[in-house]
Amino acid sequence: MEYNNPSLLIKDLNFGQDAKSKIGAGVEKLAKAVKSTLGASGQCVIYEDARGIPVITKDGVTVAESVVLYDPVENMGATLIKEAAKNTVKEAGDGTTTATVLAESLLQHVNSTDFKDSSLRDVKNGVNSGLKKVNEYLDNIKIDVTDSKLSDVAAISCNNDAVLGDIIAEAYQKVGKDGVVLMETSETEETYVEVVDGVQLNDCGLTSPHFVTNTDKQKAELDAPLVLICISEIPNIRRIQTVLEYCIKNNRSLLIVAPVSQQVKSALLMNKVKGNIKVNIIDLPGFGPTKRDTCDDLAVLTGATVLNEELGDDLDAITIEMLGEAEYAATDDKNTVLTTIELDEGVADRIDQVAKLVADEKNAYIKKKLEQRLSMLSGSVGIIKVGADSKVELKEKKDRVEDAIYATKAALKEGIVPGGGIALLNAAEKLEASSVGEFILFRAIESPYKTIMFNAGLNPEMRVNEGLGIDVTTGRTVDMIEAGIIDPVLVTKSALKNAVSVVMTIVSADCVISNIRADESY
Repeated sequence: MEYNNPSLLIKDLNFGQDAKSKIGAGVEKLAKAVKSTLGASGQCVIYEDARGIPVITKDGVTVAESVVLYDPVENMGATLIKEAAKNTVKEAGDGTTTATVLAESLLQHVNSTDFKDSSLRDVKNGVNSGLKKVNEYLDNIKIDVTDSKLSDVAAISCNNDAVLGDIIAEAYQKVGKDGVVLMETSETEETYVEVVDGVQLNDCGLTSPHFVTNTDKQKAELDAPLVLICISEIPNIRRIQTVLEYCIKNNRSLLIVAPVSQQVKSALLMNKVKGNIKVNIIDLPGFGPTKRDTCDDLAVLTGATVLNEELGDDLDAITIEMLGEAEYAATDDKNTVLTTIELDEGVADRIDQVAKLVADEKNAYIKKKLEQRLSMLSGSVGIIKVGADSKVELKEKKDRVEDAIYATKAALKEGIVPGGGIALLNAAEKLEASSVGEFILFRAIESPYKTIMFNAGLNPEMRVNEGLGIDVTTGRTVDMIEAGIIDPVLVTKSALKNAVSVVMTIVSADCVISNIRADESY
């Protein structure tokens, strides 16, 4: 059927309780598939990909993405919950399964609760005020991550794989709290850490989705790119013709760090799509008065010459010697990571200069910006080389490692709380509900703990003192933090926020309009 032909599209309308029931059925089906993977005793899911090949995974977002329901209204419900999961992984790198479990539970509690004199608006306001109380509770109990806890955080996100947890912890210990950790496929069956010189350019994300080369990760990746840095705008393609011809002739990729006109961007995109050149454009790093200095720092790291027509540089006279080099460049929607060539004396001198400026600076704002520059110049990138015995195992392993990298970063950023659903369970038991909406939310947030217990074959109604929990692998009551059963605060808060957002949107709907197939026999 041709869905791009409006004459062949017929709409089906569902109203009121009928619409909500079908949406709820879709949510329930998706959640049932996803939540079986939650916790240390969670199970794997086998799904059939588009080519009919079975894939084994324990990654919640992968399971969710594989689900497409036959009923269009049910599929809408499933798709909306997928959005909560995807937003969570985008914000925190993990927590997709938790977001799905929370969304299903919250929707069930809203639909099963008798509001009596409370309106839907009152319930929504109550849920949002309850969300604020839960976040405040999590902020009050969180603790900072120490080196000894890094392995625990990573292992939890790797589905309790202690070996992978140690490897990821090793990577972060080597690059530091503000360092960058990436994942690549190993050329052997072994999984190990490799540290290279590199830098992350914050707020220098994709300027167009068409520059993406890795569609799975939605990243623009360039191997051994030449680097062009220009402060002033590149107005037309003719100004960089020499550079482009060199890259095409020598099969070199090109990273342009500069403001460019729409004409230049369009021309480069057209050539990229045709396969003529591998190219990416990012914005200049830095902000305001620090922009020029940050560009100079990047030039030192890559060996490039910073060009600026306002200072008399002629873009028509660009030579290849003015370009810098990097080993690898990867750009997502927010940042760009460069692994640079071996550091030389120029970099060391630059580090010394900036370090002296940091020591002498009294203004707090400027001092912070100088420290960011110093971190960039001194930075390194940890690369986790993932190996496995088979392609099936490799994909499943890479899914887990990728989640764990982001979760560990999130834990380093905002701290950790007791894991296994205990933090949210304790919040539900400690906080007092002052409205129907708050009561609904506090009951719903018990669901991750109950799901984990159910998956382990234990009594979901079992309760322990605050801070303690059940180690489902042994069935014993333990101090969750000491036992290394922990969750990043950012992951927990993000999962809950996105679940609330999606569910409150669903319950506000009274009509669902879906596509149905026309009878093509006419």
